[in-house]
Amino acid sequence: MRASIRIVDPADGSLAHEVPCADTDDVKRAVARARDAQPGWARVAPAERGALLHAVADAVEAAADRLAVLTTTEMGKPLEDARGGVAAGVATLRQYAELGPLHRGRSLQGGHRAVDLMAPRPRGVVAAVTPWNDPVAVPCGLLGAALVTGNAVVLKPSERTPLTGVELAAAMASALPPDVLQAVTGDGEAGAALVAADVDLVAHVGSTATGRAIARACAARGVAYVLENGGNDPLVVDDGVDPRWAAEQAALGAFANAGQICTSVERVYAVASVADDFLEALVAEAAGWRTGPGRDPATRLGPLVDTAARDAVHAHVASAIEDGARALAGGVVPDGPGSFYPATVLAGCADTMTVMREETFGPVAPVRVVESFDEALAAAAGSGYGLAATVLTPSVEHAQRAWRELAVGTLKVNAVFGGAPGGAAEPRGRSGTGFGYGPELLDEVTTTSVLHWAAPR
Repeated sequence: MRASIRIVDPADGSLAHEVPCADTDDVKRAVARARDAQPGWARVAPAERGALLHAVADAVEAAADRLAVLTTTEMGKPLEDARGGVAAGVATLRQYAELGPLHRGRSLQGGHRAVDLMAPRPRGVVAAVTPWNDPVAVPCGLLGAALVTGNAVVLKPSERTPLTGVELAAAMASALPPDVLQAVTGDGEAGAALVAADVDLVAHVGSTATGRAIARACAARGVAYVLENGGNDPLVVDDGVDPRWAAEQAALGAFANAGQICTSVERVYAVASVADDFLEALVAEAAGWRTGPGRDPATRLGPLVDTAARDAVHAHVASAIEDGARALAGGVVPDGPGSFYPATVLAGCADTMTVMREETFGPVAPVRVVESFDEALAAAAGSGYGLAATVLTPSVEHAQRAWRELAVGTLKVNAVFGGAPGGAAEPRGRSGTGFGYGPELLDEVTTTSVLHWAAPR
């Protein structure tokens, strides 16, 4: 009997649905179909591919309600946030529909009778391995860029949100030629089978451990890869900022999507001159994040994706408290069904604590008080991760120092979220490699052919 994935609603622990689990042969067949379909798709004119990607965006938009409900059912995100994720995915598809036909190479003049042309070409078959925490918006970026440049794609959504991925791929594929986009569902074994199959690029958003396994597998076979993996993003609260505004920013960064965002605030460094007022305001902010099922319009903080994730989050919190931190808000596993965890504020934290060293991926704001911006910046830099960081400061000098001295892909000044729609990101260190967003992603999903063209003699 074929294995299946059982999806439990994180709001109440009930069985939501079961999804078939692809085996290695299923994966190989999907990749073979993609391989057969890709040359014809690559021959479609770029402008026509762009127009078809607009049709893909229309299809996803038409399925928005269904996709949002599935997202909430599978991973717990509040329904309005889930709708926002679908809208973001649609906008990203339209962005690549416009950018794709404009993607170009360059030319170099050689001698009088020769020229070198550098032209982008699709890589071929792209394997997209995508996460559960934003199961529509994130895939739309990877798939949109890969498709509009002439690649065929096999999507493997997270085993925590498989049906959302299947329904997204089905909506998109309805506007495309057969087999240009397919989805396979399964656990880590299915993902490993896809990475090991006859693909030309692996694009992965997810955990650092999985990203490193993908990098090893691809390096052994000479296959290209793009990775956006875990983060341990710091937030610096500088002297001179409004502590209530800083608390609003910190709460949004730490608690949005129950802290399950790649660029969530994972650790906070507050300069002593504002720390007391900031902590008081942050505790008040935490009280305003009402916990409940994602389908309840009053809910601001939905459940974590499952009880295993909640247990991991609470283990970080409990370890910090055992080592001397104080829970000013939250920090207790609630009674009742579901995988809920309250907005939690920890004071008295030290950088040696796991909650400060590793990605907690839950609604937790651990705070360390420092004496100066210099100390905050040095502490913020002390991580092997390099996804993003935020600095709240009235000082232009401090902002300039932050982006020059912090080895992160994205430095945000005075706003935890809200970058430009076409913005790019290039993570560092344990957080991955390659551009996962923006126009630069078009370069990642293509390869360059150089043509030296000389006149005959």
